[in-house]
Amino acid sequence: MTIDRAVMFFAGFMVLLSLGLGLYVSPYWFWLTAFVGVNLMQSSVTGFCPAAMAFKKLGFKPGVAFR
Repeated sequence: MTIDRAVMFFAGFMVLLSLGLGLYVSPYWFWLTAFVGVNLMQSSVTGFCPAAMAFKKLGFKPGVAFR
């Protein structure tokens, strides 16, 4: 799995997790959904993504977007 795919998988997982927690635990968890969305937009503009850096340190192969 490349870093690009790992970042997309992680972002999707976090969105679904925060939606579930927001529905069943507390609506404050929806802020995590907003944070993930803002972080995705920010990384698409600047190229800086903390998750991509973490996956790189874990040994994932670089993809097209995060080298």
